Amino acid sequence: MANDPSARPHEIRIEPHGLCALLGVPLNPKGVVLFAHGSGSGRLSPRNNYVAEKLREAGIATVLLDLLTPDEARDRGNVFDIELLAGRLLEVAEWIEEQARLRGLPVGYFGASTGAAAALLAAAAQRHGVVAVVSRGGRPDLAMDALPDVRAPTLLIVGGLDTAVIDLNRAARTRMRSEVELVIVPNAGHLFEEPGALDQVIILARDWFLVNFAGAREREKQRDQPSTDIH
Repeated sequence: MANDPSARPHEIRIEPHGLCALLGVPLNPKGVVLFAHGSGSGRLSPRNNYVAEKLREAGIATVLLDLLTPDEARDRGNVFDIELLAGRLLEVAEWIEEQARLRGLPVGYFGASTGAAAALLAAAAQRHGVVAVVSRGGRPDLAMDALPDVRAPTLLIVGGLDTAVIDLNRAARTRMRSEVELVIVPNAGHLFEEPGALDQVIILARDWFLVNFAGAREREKQRDQPSTDIH
């Protein structure tokens, strides 16, 4: 996968808002992950691009996108408008179903900081349309009212030095009814800039997505099998 030229991300625009995105699709993808970035970040985030690269090496398609247009991003109110950002994620999830290379693939969200709140709010609205969510240093508390409606298995990853965000994630976990796991990466801060910290995030996220994508494909296969019941 690492040398698969087809997996190299390329710039695209997603309508109707003309959102800028980086799409990377390896051969025979096992699923597709949409990245929801935190405030002040975007599709060119070095950290999220590194995560996306490693996911593609594991056979997962990735979409790193700016949820706001440049004009919209100049309004700081939009940057923290979680409902607006979640709505854009839902639009991109619909766009995926229209793409021949992506249609029918299990969908996951990878959210960082405020982007994690948008991912969880979108997952709560979709119910059955997304099969896994990963939050890195996320603020799930910003979507607190919607958390009981999230059905997708959710992995909350927080740095051990990010004490305030640990407490917020613990509080969010108690609100969730879906499968949820909180993993604290020792000696890591909010941005996971410490040596080896982001690699731990990648392993955790990769495994979470692969397990849940495989489960979704198996459930789909079982639904497609003809019934053998005798009446």
